[in-house]
Amino acid sequence: MASLIDLSHVITNGMLTYPGLPEPQVYAHLDREAAERIYGAGVTFQIGMITMCTNTGTYLDVPFHRFADGHDLTGLALERVSGVPAVCIDCRGRTTIGPDVLEGLSLQGVAVLFHTGHSRHFGTPAYFEPHPYLTEDTAVALVAAGVAIVGIDSLNIDATHSPEGDGRPVHTTLLSAGVPIVEHLTNLAVLPSSGFTFTAVPPKIEGLGTFTVRAHALVS
Repeated sequence: MASLIDLSHVITNGMLTYPGLPEPQVYAHLDREAAERIYGAGVTFQIGMITMCTNTGTYLDVPFHRFADGHDLTGLALERVSGVPAVCIDCRGRTTIGPDVLEGLSLQGVAVLFHTGHSRHFGTPAYFEPHPYLTEDTAVALVAAGVAIVGIDSLNIDATHSPEGDGRPVHTTLLSAGVPIVEHLTNLAVLPSSGFTFTAVPPKIEGLGTFTVRAHALVS
């Protein structure tokens, strides 16, 4: 029997996903008390509002995030992000993730998820300290392998606390090749190394290069 595994963080009012970016504000446009005045006693609806940065919670990047002439969310092919055959690579204990972790894997058309274990720090100050990341060589190898999408359960797929991340080479390499990126995944520890599919579909919004997703896996 197949099972669905949720790989996304919960978004809550005032949470911090990334240092320096605004926190989401979640509130009611129409609350239940006001709804009763419109629809009658005992008839209630809630219409919510959220104001948030597109880089909130678990989110996906498309080329427009990095390149002015790259496609935005409306140009994202569903084949890259919905029901994609996937592998999960255990990289726990490593800060720098080099291309050696890809050796022996057939990755054409595959979603590649890097399990670093860093998601256990989400919501704490430790999440924003030096974190696991891919090297530029790893990104080059992923593009050469023809991957569909790449995800990581860390603060950033690039280094953010060392010169190695200057210019964001991993974002640059993957997004220039049209490979979407999902950051801030969670719950990767329960996934097998293969034999599952990955889905991370954002809304179809014109003019945006990043947005929150409900990432999940279907495990056979």
